[in-house]
Amino acid sequence: MASQATDPACAALFAALDRAPMTWRHYLVWLAASGGALTDGWSVSTLGLALPLLKNDFALTPTMIGLFGSALLFGAVTGAWAGGLLADRYGRKRLLLADMALVAIAAGLVASASAPWVIIAGQFLIGVAIGADFPTSAAYVSEMTPRRTRSRMTVATIAMQSVGMIAAALAALLVLKLDPARADWRIMFAGQGVLALVFLGLRALTPESLRWLAVHGEMPRALALLPLFSTTIDNASASAASSAPAAGNDASAAGHGASAAGLGLLFGKAYRARTTLAALPWTLMDVGTYGVGLFTPVILGAFHLQARDAGAIGADIVDAEGSAAVDLFLLLGFLASIWAVPRFGRIPMQVAGFAGMALGMLLLLFATLAGDGAGAHLTLVMIGFILFNFTMNLGPNATTFTLPPTLFPTAVRGAASGFAAGCAKVGATLGAFVVPQLQAAAGLSGVIALMVLISVAGLVSTGWLAHEVNEEGALEE
Repeated sequence: MASQATDPACAALFAALDRAPMTWRHYLVWLAASGGALTDGWSVSTLGLALPLLKNDFALTPTMIGLFGSALLFGAVTGAWAGGLLADRYGRKRLLLADMALVAIAAGLVASASAPWVIIAGQFLIGVAIGADFPTSAAYVSEMTPRRTRSRMTVATIAMQSVGMIAAALAALLVLKLDPARADWRIMFAGQGVLALVFLGLRALTPESLRWLAVHGEMPRALALLPLFSTTIDNASASAASSAPAAGNDASAAGHGASAAGLGLLFGKAYRARTTLAALPWTLMDVGTYGVGLFTPVILGAFHLQARDAGAIGADIVDAEGSAAVDLFLLLGFLASIWAVPRFGRIPMQVAGFAGMALGMLLLLFATLAGDGAGAHLTLVMIGFILFNFTMNLGPNATTFTLPPTLFPTAVRGAASGFAAGCAKVGATLGAFVVPQLQAAAGLSGVIALMVLISVAGLVSTGWLAHEVNEEGALEE
């Protein structure tokens, strides 16, 4: 890996990219890459809002309903682990195009489904595509943006997840009010396919990552693209062009060798601790995120008990309105993180975020254990729920996405991000599976107590491995 950092051609190219001013091309790269996070938020929100309508079109068993969500999550695990490795081997742009094309195809499959198993298959494929997109887009944005704006732009990428959730809720609300019908779920999923096609077109306009080209033996092509993203090409970069062929061959060998090592390199002595820092807190966060997410309908139902008598469509309209309102706090947390993470640093904000999540759950636990019940402390319940969501996105939901691509060199950046994202989706699956079982065995207070412990564990693991983090805005080369 050292050859990438010390090679004169690569070093000059990396330095030029790092000090480049932000231009409209950088923002185009960011917008195109952020389509995966936006589509992820859209898919989760759409599935939740479509389920009440799907129950009326198909005779769904509880197992079948569970498989809808499980297929999406399991697909994301598979896609994240494989997508990161493929992005290191075949390039960022190829994977970004392939996964968005797969989302469009799978969404069309779901929208036209005539049987529940088709929907499950389509959700699995959507999960694979989105899972592959997470490590690829994180690596791509990190590699293409200047150093001084890298943290901000990478956080902004994952912030689009909340934008997608709100946009999906608003779109569903529009569809349900303009043409209320039990088959509206088809329009919701078709909208996801159209959205994917839009981002597929945007991604076709963007270049391959210049860093990836440089370490895979295509330095002349990288240098040819450099003027599009840097107006400060100095003599060092110019001299790099003359040595590019030889350096490119060396870098290519190093890049392919590291890529072939794949996950094995991540668990070697050099990167083992960093791999743990990238994966463990993210996994813990997703256990809590998806576990607490199961309580959203309960809280919304407390406000809209009478609306449940309005039938499937009326109840779905209420859910869409409530989802948009709750998701707004997720977006506010992300917007705050765009300012806070570059200012205070990834580790401090991740620790603070986990602390806020634990405090939010403690408020819920107090309301639940109070003698007169949670119903008498609805304001406290809402404050705890909002605090959990806000601090989660202010801290770990933003920082866990930004850490993996900065802690590992270009040749294994995708694999590292993919492994961390895949572990996180395993945590999400566990959260979605364990919480109902725990609630049945220990009640609501047992579930919330577990979430407090999960949040504290995320805080402790982050602090324990904090020494492994590199300088803010820097990339491991």
